[in-house]
Amino acid sequence: MTNELMSLTWVLALSLVMWIPYILNTIMVRGVVDAVGYPENPKAPAAWASRMKAAHYNAVENLVVFAALVFVLHAAGISNETTVIACKAYFWARVIHLAAYTFAIPWVRTLAFAAGWACMVALLLQLF
Repeated sequence: MTNELMSLTWVLALSLVMWIPYILNTIMVRGVVDAVGYPENPKAPAAWASRMKAAHYNAVENLVVFAALVFVLHAAGISNETTVIACKAYFWARVIHLAAYTFAIPWVRTLAFAAGWACMVALLLQLF
């Protein structure tokens, strides 16, 4: 497996488990029946859980682009220092984005998002 595909695997694993904490909070706040149902007036989850859910949605939206770039690079046989570093940096940018969003750390969330975006741009540029 290439380094880029391994980084994609780690990004996928992170995305796979992001939902667990905020769903557990929803169950704790609403109870199991309301958590899996559609209550008319649901109790609000903790603020951190709402932010984590938003970070998860953002991660999934960006995963589509990141994964496509990694697969196209792989199919084209392009792997170099830039692609390896960009893929590894993308993973850590997503980890930092998740933490900063969840704990409401100003500026860090935005900088982490921008870093992840820059990593995807670096990957795209390798295709041209």
